[in-house]
Amino acid sequence: MPAKPAPIKKGAKVVKKEAPPPKSKPKPAPEAPPVEAPPVEAPPPAAAPAAAPPAEAPPAEAAPAEAPPAEVPKDAPAAEAPPAEAIKAPTPPPSVEPPSEPLELTVEDVSDVSVTIQWRPPANIGNAGLNGYTVECCKEGTGDWKAVNDELSISCRYVIKNQTTGDRLNIRVVAVNAGGRSPPATFPDAVLVREVVARPKIRPPRSLRQRYVVNVGEKVNLVIPFTGKPQPVITWTKDGQPIDTKRVNVRNSDRDSIFFIRSSERADSGVYEMCIKVDSFEDKAQWTLQIIELPGPPTGIKIVDTWGFNVALEWTEPKDNGNTTITGYTVQKADKKTGDWFTVLEHYHRLNATVSDLIMGNTYTFRVFAENKCGISKDATVTKTSATIQKTGINYKPPDYKERDFTEAPKFTTDMPDRCTTVGYSTKLLCSVRGFPKPKIQWMKNQMIIGDDPKYRQLNNQGICSLEIRKPGNFDGGVYTCRAINEHGEAAVTCKLEVKQPVILDADKK
Repeated sequence: MPAKPAPIKKGAKVVKKEAPPPKSKPKPAPEAPPVEAPPVEAPPPAAAPAAAPPAEAPPAEAAPAEAPPAEVPKDAPAAEAPPAEAIKAPTPPPSVEPPSEPLELTVEDVSDVSVTIQWRPPANIGNAGLNGYTVECCKEGTGDWKAVNDELSISCRYVIKNQTTGDRLNIRVVAVNAGGRSPPATFPDAVLVREVVARPKIRPPRSLRQRYVVNVGEKVNLVIPFTGKPQPVITWTKDGQPIDTKRVNVRNSDRDSIFFIRSSERADSGVYEMCIKVDSFEDKAQWTLQIIELPGPPTGIKIVDTWGFNVALEWTEPKDNGNTTITGYTVQKADKKTGDWFTVLEHYHRLNATVSDLIMGNTYTFRVFAENKCGISKDATVTKTSATIQKTGINYKPPDYKERDFTEAPKFTTDMPDRCTTVGYSTKLLCSVRGFPKPKIQWMKNQMIIGDDPKYRQLNNQGICSLEIRKPGNFDGGVYTCRAINEHGEAAVTCKLEVKQPVILDADKK
């Protein structure tokens, strides 16, 4: 499709034979794609002079500097062609910028077959975002950079695996987006593929910071953690000599060492030392293992002195203290008559003692047990001789005191009130009397001693005197007297008894 001819600018004049063309206002040129404009054909000239004199032409507006003149074909006549307006190029799309280099590239860890690196994102990721990172490395001195990740890494941390121990690697990281690769972030020095040396350090538990005490026969199981990189070389010694592997089992891991004795014996006691070493660095820790048991009995015991109700004893320390300090002694006594042992002193710390409060006339034997952290010794040391508490003569003289005279003439403490009763109903007379010696009691009726008459019942209990009259009749009324007599005198009390006839109603008479 032929391109449109360029519009003629306002003021441009085309010379024709007939007449000059009418002036018209040109339209603004539309934007067109950046293609080369075809040559503009001039209208056929009429019979006229070859060119109009420049003086006759009116002044035309100056064309823009950037608009190139229209090309005229070689075979065209030499007539002046109107200048065509230049077509403006379209605005190109914005360009995509690559990111800047990653920041703070560092080595996080190095092992014998891998290198772990990390970095921070670039300060400028460009206007198209960030697709990922490429990690490249080469051996020192080769310059042969190769990418170690097949796909772009999104994380800012990468592990370069499957390396050869002892190689020195140059490492760099490149950020990638749609605009291309960023400048590489490169380590200034080559990285040696080898485990990073961390100084060895033993971290014993709190229980091992002091003396570790175990009873005979118990198991010993100690876990001692440590740190160090690469794997430290661990050695154990006892009292400066290698440990006996028949008695002690040691198992080592990359974090701790396990010290184990299945059944402890006293021979296992000693100073144990653990040493870990990495290259030229080492750390040591030692502690004392103490295996203890019950002590033996004291070496000897003897009776030093006996006086009054007391016995003084002395003894010596046992030969075998059970591999620990003696904490005390237990002293017991036994009477020769019964043979039973009784504890008189416990947790006693001295080597002599006095046993008191013994019984006169008895013979005693004594024995002593030793005691430590495990307990009391199984056996005791017994005195070869016995101690007898002698009887001493005692003259008892009773105290002088004046005997009190308790003798007293009879005296009635209560009166005997008058009584009234009904014929056929038994009644009782009561009174109380005191006196020492015990007075004799007599009952009288109308000044006549009653005696042993079965109609009456006479009682005297702790000074309470009673006279019971059984079913009294009309003639049992009168004055009754109770008389008390002893060697210091006599006393009497009287009362009047009235016996009434029962009341018979008229209805009962009929």
